[in-house]
Parts: sequence; structure tokens; C-alpha cells
Amino acid sequence: MNKPSLPLYFILFFAIYSCKKNVSIANVEPEPSPISYVDPFVGTGGHGHTYPGATTPFGMIQLSPNNGISDWDWCSGYHYSDDTIVGFTHLNLSGTGIGDLGDLLFMPVNKEIDLAVPVKSRNDIPYSSKFDHANEEASPGFYRVFLDDHEVEVFLTASKRTGYQKYLFREGDEQTVVVDLGFAINWDRPTESSIELENPTTISGYRYSTGWANNQKVFFVAEFSKPVVDANFLSDGKVVDNHNANGVKTAAQFFFDAETGTNLQVKLALSSVSIENAKENLDANDFNFDKRKEEATAQWAEALETIKIQTPVDSLKTIFYSALYHTKLAPVTFGDKNGEFRKENDEIIKAGDYTAYSTFSLWDTFRAQHPLLTLTDPEKVPDMIRSLLEYYKTENILPVWTLYGNETNTMTGYHSVPVIAEAYFKGIRDFDVEFAYEAMKNTMMQDERGLDLYKEYGFIPYNLLDESVTITLEYAYNDWAVAQMAQALGKNEDYRYFSQRAKAYQELFDPETGFMRGKTKDGVWNEPFDPKFSNHREHTDYTEGNAWQHSWFVLHEPEAFVALHGQEKFSERLEQLFTESSEITGDNVSADISGLIGQYAHGNEPSHHIAYLFNKVNQPWRTQYWVREILKTQYSTQPDGLSGNEDAGQMSAWFVLSSMGIYPLNPVSAQYEIGSPLFEESVIQLQDGKSFKIIAEDVSDVNIYIQSAQLNGTNLDRTFITHDEILQGGQLHFKMGPEPNLNWGINNTTAK
Repeated sequence: MNKPSLPLYFILFFAIYSCKKNVSIANVEPEPSPISYVDPFVGTGGHGHTYPGATTPFGMIQLSPNNGISDWDWCSGYHYSDDTIVGFTHLNLSGTGIGDLGDLLFMPVNKEIDLAVPVKSRNDIPYSSKFDHANEEASPGFYRVFLDDHEVEVFLTASKRTGYQKYLFREGDEQTVVVDLGFAINWDRPTESSIELENPTTISGYRYSTGWANNQKVFFVAEFSKPVVDANFLSDGKVVDNHNANGVKTAAQFFFDAETGTNLQVKLALSSVSIENAKENLDANDFNFDKRKEEATAQWAEALETIKIQTPVDSLKTIFYSALYHTKLAPVTFGDKNGEFRKENDEIIKAGDYTAYSTFSLWDTFRAQHPLLTLTDPEKVPDMIRSLLEYYKTENILPVWTLYGNETNTMTGYHSVPVIAEAYFKGIRDFDVEFAYEAMKNTMMQDERGLDLYKEYGFIPYNLLDESVTITLEYAYNDWAVAQMAQALGKNEDYRYFSQRAKAYQELFDPETGFMRGKTKDGVWNEPFDPKFSNHREHTDYTEGNAWQHSWFVLHEPEAFVALHGQEKFSERLEQLFTESSEITGDNVSADISGLIGQYAHGNEPSHHIAYLFNKVNQPWRTQYWVREILKTQYSTQPDGLSGNEDAGQMSAWFVLSSMGIYPLNPVSAQYEIGSPLFEESVIQLQDGKSFKIIAEDVSDVNIYIQSAQLNGTNLDRTFITHDEILQGGQLHFKMGPEPNLNWGINNTTAK
């Protein structure tokens, strides 16, 4: 290495001296804001299923391009592999494994089109356009693309309840906008819709549909920046002009005066309740698109300041802040400005003093995304819990997976239960705690979704219900969460009852094979048994996986779980999970089994806690090794930078927490297991002006092992920290090295 010249030494000395003297140095660039590193295209390729469009943190509007394809990798409406856009839709899903929404499609075109063309596939859509990724960009709250076939540049942004579009037409071209309420992809099917031209600059209407959300009703109002001069409507299957449009109008093309400039803007608000509520939700402002974009950017900049990292590797900053961005897309605001929202049974609820949320992917998000929100957005957590409890008021059961106010009953377990319990044990109690406990208990005491079998036999027999092993294990964890709440509230009889039920996992453990297995009520194991076998969602004992991936779900009693195996066998089998062949057997293998390291499948949520189990067998260095391997191999800056479905924030939340060096193996415990921090420094901004700093001294790609740790200057020789310790603020300081310290964290893995 060349040594610096003498003048450079002087320059460095002067810079250091001046900084110490608080002297302003010219040309010293400030650290870029976290928002500058976010790439919304991460996850839009591969099986990530994210969208690149414009929204605000937890916003009601998700305004994004739609490719018009009905396929698994187009669950969000968009996939990076595509080169066609059919329009821009105002409701979209982030990272789910089922497709729906894609409501209220708008598309600018430069010629009159035939609205009555029969559409059997995307190729038949008359207003679609090719585009090039070179003419596309996205950042938090903003999206831009050039439509090649229509020669129109499109800009999108949003506020909490209003979507904004700006179209730049070519000089002299015809200026028109197609609105198609009949457009649908994936599981969505329109059942009734209507568009009305209220006045020269305002349209309104509604769209009812069924699909994953069984009873979805969207009402909307949209304003244009200049008047409509003509309009065609698709009415009762025929194209008619505005004067003869008397029937049910499902699509329309609106024409504007090209002589008044090339810029056309539109803003739209929607509601689950009524057109009047949509009008109240519509921002009362001018058509200054650039200002709206600045406001959306400012909201995201503030939201992304909740955690700051320091690393010299810009690609890691992109992965981290893009992940943090994705954790703040859902749940989404569902309540109107006046507090009203519609339930699946068409009951209109007025929330009052809280914001109602929907799109709860609880099977995924209870693991890390909801725990992360208790750190980054604790003020929103009570309203999310109130939203879950509002569903209980009508149905006498907590929700499983809600989409636009509808229960989808997607996935297994009742993971509203741990989300509520976790908040309580983290001191977030701005909700009716006694009512919440009633909802938790009654949910776990009803007879739906296999709970009748679970209560009768102490587990679910495989020959009486598919996915019996996964469901039993998850109900056991749900029971444990109820038991902890019961004990905290002095309900001792309930505590004893649910604590006993929480041991249901013991019924399915096969000591001979070391796996959790399906068995009959008479105790006969399901044969033949192949731990690598997968049969997606039918005639299977496991949900979206196999025995290798699902046999580790005992979050609540890890010491007793280890004892079933014996510590040495447990450690060996846990290591084997990561080193075993990645072959998956079967003719109907679940596509969700992805991101494989051995049989560990990071692309699906049941695997997410497993690497941290080494902490429970006095081998924290193995947790550190495998967590680093996952961080290194399962995330990137590319569109396919997620190894599986984003699942409304969970895949990204795993990275955010694990890269800082902590992870909630058991969220209800209000503890975080310690892994291997990736960054020199991570700072979590807390409420009341406090912050919690995690420092990893000498950290690198080689120095992945913890040599020692201090919490606020005191030696820390355990493999967890508590939520309360984080909330008190202060500093967790790790010394990192290239070889394991076999003495750190040993026999201190359990809270006292």
C-alpha cells in the first residue's frame, strides 16, 4: 500500500482538528438519508410478490402498475420479468401468496379504443402498452414509467387516503383516460360496478367483487385537473356516448382538450362504505403533483428514521432500508377519515378514536413483523389490536387473515392471539385488556378449524384433518400465549388449563425418528414416512412444507422441547437440518419451499426461528454462523432479492432484526435472542427521545462470532435481551472475532 503524502497528512490533521473544534468544513457531504437507499423493485422479481408503486406508511392507497397477468408470481399485480402494463390500480397486495385486489384501473391512452372488445387473455386488452425498465423508476411514495405504445409518461404518488397520477402526453396527441372496473386478476371477480360522470371534472362509482376477499366493496371518487370534453361508456356490453349511457356502466374512456397543455392529472380516493365517504377521504388540495410527491417522500423519510445503521457497504444499506420500507406497507389503513369502515357482513362500524386496519397476514407476521412494529411503530400497535378485536365483536372469534375487512381463513393457527399477548407483555396496553383476554380465550375454546378435535384428543389426528401436525403445534403456542395472559391477569384456573394444553406438541413427537409426525387418535403413526416429502395443502400433515421444516415449532417451551430429544441429539439434528440434502420429494411439492440451505427453507416462515434454537443448546456460535449464512445468501439488492414471498413484511422484518443481531424467537416472551450483528452500529429510535444502540466492534464478513458483550457497560453473558432493556435505552456492545468463543453465553440461555 502507498503511504499518503505529507500534504495529505496535514489535510487529515486539519480536518480532525477542525471537527473537534466544531469548525464547519466545506465540501463535507452529510450522510445520505435512509430513504435514498430504498429500492422498491427489490422483491418484485423471483417469488417476492411485492409491488413497486406509490403508497405511504400503512396507507389506504397502493397505487401501482399492473401487468394484467393472473399467475402466482403476479399476486401483487406486477412482476419484474414482464414488459407490459395494462393500467394503474389503486389497491394492491405486498408479497402475499394469493392474489386479489387490483381494483380501480386507470390507463392513459392517446387514441380512442373499443371498450367492447371481448377479453379472454391479456393480449386482448385494447389499452395495454409495452414498457422498458430503462424508462421506469421508483422510490418510497413515487413511481414513474413511460408507456411505449401510447407515448405517455406516467407519474404516481399518494397520501394516506388519496392516490395521485400525472400523465404527460406528446404534443398534439389525443388525451384520453380509460377507467375499467371490470378488470380483474387472480382470485378477484367483479360482481357489480358503476361509473358516473358527476360534472366535467369529477367521476365517481363503485366496484363490488368476490375472491379471496369474499365480499369486497370499493366506492370511489376521482377528480381530473381539466374538464372532460367527451366520454364513451361500456354500458350493458355496448359502447355508448355520455348522453346515452343509461345502463350499468362498467368501463369508460374520457377525452380531454389537448390544446390546454400536455399535462393531465387525476386524484382519487376510495372507501369501503360509500361514495360520500370517498369524497371526504379525498384530499382538498390543488393538482400540484410535485408537492404531493414531496409530502409522500417526507412521510417515508420520517418513517425510515426509526432505525439507522452504519456500514461501509452500500449494498447492505440498500437491502436493509428496502427491507425496513417493506415492513411498513401493511397492515393498511382501512377506516375512513370519519372513522367508518365496512365489515364482511356489510355492517358499517364507526371506529371512533382509533384507525381501523386490515390486511393482517398473521400466520407470517406474528413471528417478526409485529414484534418489529412494537419497536418502530408502537403508537400504531393498539389500533391494530383494536381492529382485531372489532372483528371478534361480530364473529365471536379472532381473525385469522383479514383482507379488506374480510376473513379469508387463510393458513393455520389463530395468531391474533400471540400478537395481542406480545403487546401486553411489552407494556402496550392502550386497549381493553380484559376484553382482549376474553377474545383470546373464547377463540381458543370454540370448535372451528380443528379445535374440536384438538380439545377432544389433545392433538389433531392426521386422518381426521389435513395439516394436523402444523395445526397442533400452532394451537399449542396459541394456548401458551393465552396461559401467560391468564396468569398475568390472575386467572389461575385458566392458566393451568391452557398451560396443560400448550404441551400438545409432546403428543406428536416421535422419539425414534426425531420428527413431529401425524398419528391417529389411537396413537398409530402415519406411514410411510419421508421427512422430505411435500404435498401442497392436501392430504398432508404439514402446511407448505415437510417434517424437516415443521418439526421445530415449539417456541414456548424450548428447554422441554430439547429434552424430548436429548441435548446432544437435538444439536446434531439441528445441524443436520442445514447440511442435509436439499432434495424435496413428492409429485405436488409446495412452491413455498424455497430459499433452501439443506432442508432449512428461508423462503417460508415456519423456518424463520430455527437458527436461533442453537442458543437453547449452549451452542450460540452455531446460531451466529447460520444466521450470517442466511443473511448472506437469502437477500440481495436485485428484483429477486427475496428468497420467498415477502408476506406483508415478515420476510423483510427477519432481515431487519437479524442484521442488527436480535430476533424474537418467542414474541410473547418479550425477549430477543442474540444472533450475529451485520453492521458496525445500529440505532433504534425509541419513544420519549430515547434510543438503543447496538455496536459490533471489528465486525466483518470474517468476524462473525461474538467474543464478548456488554449491556450499558456491564458484561452480558446470556444469549438474549429483553424488550424492557431495549426500551430503557442505552447500548449493547459486541466484540466480534473470526473464531467462536465457546465460553460466551453458555448456560445463560434462559430468563431467570
